[in-house]
Amino acid sequence: MARRSEDWNIDLAKRLGNRAFARAFLLAAIDEGLTVQQALAKVIRAIGITEFAAQVGMPRPNVQRAIHSRHNPTQKTLNRLLAPFRLQLSLALIAASRRSRAA
Repeated sequence: MARRSEDWNIDLAKRLGNRAFARAFLLAAIDEGLTVQQALAKVIRAIGITEFAAQVGMPRPNVQRAIHSRHNPTQKTLNRLLAPFRLQLSLALIAASRRSRAA
């Protein structure tokens, strides 16, 4: 059983090398309830922290710190990590429900 999981992780890591797939993975993970930081951590670790840090022009320790759950990265840092996937943080207006309109 461990072999199947290992094969799956290896395959996922290869697929995450494709930026379009990684972008779709990030969006799906966030849709499923992961935080942006958690989703980025999965993708960046699969790609390789050293390789990813070189791509975004950040020191490796800074990337590690930004994706670690004990740290709270700034919006600027998260946007810098999201940039290779052609994503950025933003706000969206949520349509008001009937109940909240009446209040």
